[in-house]
Amino acid sequence: MAKTRKSVKSDTPLPRLTGRSIRRLLRRGVLGLIGAVVLVTLLYRVVNPLTTPYMLAEGHRRGGVTQDWVPMARIAPVMARSVVAAEDANFCLHWGLDIGAIRAALAAGGDRGASTISQQVVKNVYLWQGRNWVRKAVEAVWTPLVELLWNKRRILEVYLNVAEFGSGIFGVQAAAQHYFGVDAESLSAVQAARLAMVLPDPKARDAADPTSSQRRRAASILDGAATIAADGRASCFES
Repeated sequence: MAKTRKSVKSDTPLPRLTGRSIRRLLRRGVLGLIGAVVLVTLLYRVVNPLTTPYMLAEGHRRGGVTQDWVPMARIAPVMARSVVAAEDANFCLHWGLDIGAIRAALAAGGDRGASTISQQVVKNVYLWQGRNWVRKAVEAVWTPLVELLWNKRRILEVYLNVAEFGSGIFGVQAAAQHYFGVDAESLSAVQAARLAMVLPDPKARDAADPTSSQRRRAASILDGAATIAADGRASCFES
């Protein structure tokens, strides 16, 4: 005769999720997330990012992108000054968020950009593109951490190597080669100003063949680069 198996019920009760245990799990999750953010931020303080989310997306869309990482020592100082003059003249004076620029942007009704170079580095290296308030909130929290753990020279070095200077062209070395046939360390003041001029709209602007209005913008950047060199606003990344 076949024996029938009896189901054995465990006497051990299933754990109950109480309000206290849920709070403990949430606290551990938040601490774990904070720890991961700090670790990945510390990592890129000394390790160069191999790519970025945006580069991956563009590479998939285009079938590849061009980038050649170069250290700050191999980038013409006038290139660094030109980018700061064009994108974030108070780069050496703020802690990641330029409150004055944000207030001016709000007063202008949102038509004016207020992102600092530090914010753009966080967006380009760690986050996703697009005008999204969730991303902007994460960016606003993450940027001061980058400012705390990196120095200004490192922030600018990463920016110059991951910024888009043309369709599928990332980093100042690839841009210098593409537009002018020179290395980043050999850029002239005019060439540097023209490269900085394309940054707000790299897919629609050409550093080698600018329009008359773009030439005027490049001339303004050229003057701005000389100004921040003279008044000390380049000291944090040139030392």
